[in-house]
Amino acid sequence: MGPEHVAYGMRASFGLPYVTPDLVIAWERGLTAPSSPELTALAGVLWCSASELIGRPRTLREHRLARGLAPEDIARAVGLELLVYLRMEENDEWRGTERQSAALADVLDLSLPDFISVTGRNAKLAELLRSAVTTRWQAYVRPIGKMVPLDRHLLEDSLKELHQDYQGQMLATLSWAGGNSPGDASEAGRDFLDQIIDRFWAMVERSTY
Repeated sequence: MGPEHVAYGMRASFGLPYVTPDLVIAWERGLTAPSSPELTALAGVLWCSASELIGRPRTLREHRLARGLAPEDIARAVGLELLVYLRMEENDEWRGTERQSAALADVLDLSLPDFISVTGRNAKLAELLRSAVTTRWQAYVRPIGKMVPLDRHLLEDSLKELHQDYQGQMLATLSWAGGNSPGDASEAGRDFLDQIIDRFWAMVERSTY
């Protein structure tokens, strides 16, 4: 199907008269994102689900759309006024209480990594993890544990292994026998720290099993 066919289907079958081939092309190129009604209509025209179009959801809005829920459904489930919830979704900034956060995780069926991401805690978690692997990891068990509700022994094992991986990589990169320079070590260290969130969750999953 070309953009003109998609646009026609959205106009004719879903009552969106303003959808043009140029708008469809803009969606394809990532220049703009479809609204909730547009995404639903687009999925209908393409005979797929909204979640298939989104791929792996990242934002609060994408998680809601992937579950096929309306904003009203989320607002009611977590106990928020609709306009308050919509403002949070629009700004991608969750400000609910702990009880509301738990209800959000339940209604969206969020994994722990997704829950941390959707509630805006990734940046702080990354900061704590970088400090843990570059200094003494033991000092960060408590603050990370407050943010990430994991079994303490599991958290300790994950942080210890993550710390060892980072320090081991830095030592290996600094090995002059391999012809590496301090600049290589800095770059390797930056790469490791840039991926610290993904590495942490992978470590937690590995330690769980």
